[in-house]
Amino acid sequence: MENVINKVVLSGFAGADVEVKAFGKGKKMARVNLAINEFFRSANGEETKKTQWFTLVFWNAKATMAEEQIKKGSRLTIEGRLNNSVYESKDGVKRYATDIVVDALTLLDKSKDQ
Repeated sequence: MENVINKVVLSGFAGADVEVKAFGKGKKMARVNLAINEFFRSANGEETKKTQWFTLVFWNAKATMAEEQIKKGSRLTIEGRLNNSVYESKDGVKRYATDIVVDALTLLDKSKDQ
């Protein structure tokens, strides 16, 4: 069998404060959107900025850590894996989503002491 790798490394800014949901038996999930800005020159030579958004998902102890440490505007780097899901919206439409389940988090913000 072939080795399969599902690994993502991203660095950007939190678009909002973390949203947390608690489930039975002490399970917890946290979500936050990560903005990544890319800069490039268009065909006519103009410098252009493109922002891409990614949904990060943290589970259990990592959810608690994310809730305590990540605030809107926090700069962070994550390592994780892609997770695709399908669900039905309230209006009955089938929707698809790709999230990043975070395995490791590094906060890049400088503390007030630095």
